[in-house]
Amino acid sequence: MNIPNMLTLARIVFIPLMVVLFYLPYAWSLLVTAVLFGLAAVTDWLDGYLARRWDQSTPFGAFLDPVADKVMVAVALALLIERYEAFWLTLPALVIIGREIVISALREWMAEIGQRKRVAVSWIGKSKTTLQMISLLLLLGFPPLSTIANIGIALLYAAACLTLWSMIQYLRAAWPELTRSL
Repeated sequence: MNIPNMLTLARIVFIPLMVVLFYLPYAWSLLVTAVLFGLAAVTDWLDGYLARRWDQSTPFGAFLDPVADKVMVAVALALLIERYEAFWLTLPALVIIGREIVISALREWMAEIGQRKRVAVSWIGKSKTTLQMISLLLLLGFPPLSTIANIGIALLYAAACLTLWSMIQYLRAAWPELTRSL
């Protein structure tokens, strides 16, 4: 067990803590939820950085890191869907969750046929993740319709657009393999 893997495991432990904090009936609970989410987002970047820098990449980490990231984001989006109860927030949230399911399945299948590199993470995917994390941090930490939450919503829409763009790119890259036996 190395430090990058421990950081990934910590992110998984943060998920239920975020949910509990989110529902606490205290004025400070939303801000602390956002801080915990922000800390988890930083560990998402840090575990990958350290694994590469220290040459400590492991199959366990390669599997668990994207799972932890996707579950953390999906849980945060689900909490926000409940809080806002509005189509205009639910739509980008479902686009993001749906894309993550599609691309995870695509990457798994492409790896199975030895073509994983064709759907490797791109700069668009990294940009989408950055906007998504900042957006969720703002939306978790500030009340709906506040100026900062409105900035978070705008960033969530930008992330959803990048989400669709990156999904199209990944599907185009995999299309020859997907249609090979049609």
